[in-house]
Amino acid sequence: MSRNAIEVRRLGKSYKDKAVLDGLNLSVPAGSIFGLLGPNGAGKTTLIRILSTLTAPDEGSASIAGYDVVADKKEVKRSISLTGQFAAVDEVLTGEENLRLMCRLSGLSAAKTSERTAELLKQFDLETAAGKRAKTYSGGMRRRLDLALSLVVNRPVLFLDEPTTGLDTISRRALWEMIQKLKQQGMTIFLTTQYLEEADELADLIAVIHGGRIVAQGTPEELKARVGGEVIELRNGRDELIRSIPTSGGLADIRQSMNELAVLYPPDTRIGIRKPSMDDVFLALTQEPSTKKEKEVSVS
Repeated sequence: MSRNAIEVRRLGKSYKDKAVLDGLNLSVPAGSIFGLLGPNGAGKTTLIRILSTLTAPDEGSASIAGYDVVADKKEVKRSISLTGQFAAVDEVLTGEENLRLMCRLSGLSAAKTSERTAELLKQFDLETAAGKRAKTYSGGMRRRLDLALSLVVNRPVLFLDEPTTGLDTISRRALWEMIQKLKQQGMTIFLTTQYLEEADELADLIAVIHGGRIVAQGTPEELKARVGGEVIELRNGRDELIRSIPTSGGLADIRQSMNELAVLYPPDTRIGIRKPSMDDVFLALTQEPSTKKEKEVSVS
């Protein structure tokens, strides 16, 4: 595989008169976890459909492991695995039967099917539930089985489209550990997520897509540094957030903001200072210009 597992150049896609992707560029280094963030309708799903050969672009180019997604579809398909937003398992079959079926459909021999099924059941902590029907699985178990099914055949690039949607905190973190282990095995992982904490925790690089374009790209720390220094938070007597204000992090800026707030809010208002989060980055990069002011939350 080349140094970059995924290359996208000036990619464009429109539906009717609306440009969903507008000259989009990005590069994903091989062996990394790449997080793609963006509001609904920003073009995330369209980009994944193009990269997985399900949709053709109108203009520009994209390649996976050096193969063009239009000219080399067969090679691209042999290079990728894809796990969608919802677990695509057969609920009537057991976990083991799901894996065996996928192995045979992927062309593995009977002997290799048994070997690979056992490996995946162990890798994704499903051995004790192997003989149970998938419909009895918890949400976290289903997602682990779904991910295992997508990895029956080892491929260098894995697309994860919001893999932890609907999972509780414990199940989500368990899946995070498994994703990190896949990276340690040399796999390139392209992740879309609605959980900003997830991107911050997992991704080596993050890109923010807005209006069909990449508006920022970098490591989590680089993106948070773009927002500024410390963020001032105001909370009421019930510990509810009523306002957050980004600052440069300098003493003079913080002092001026505090003096202004002291006039505007009652004496029992609590003030805290924290480092910028991915939430701050997301809001700063995706809010429309008319609303790109300090974030305020109304509390009744």
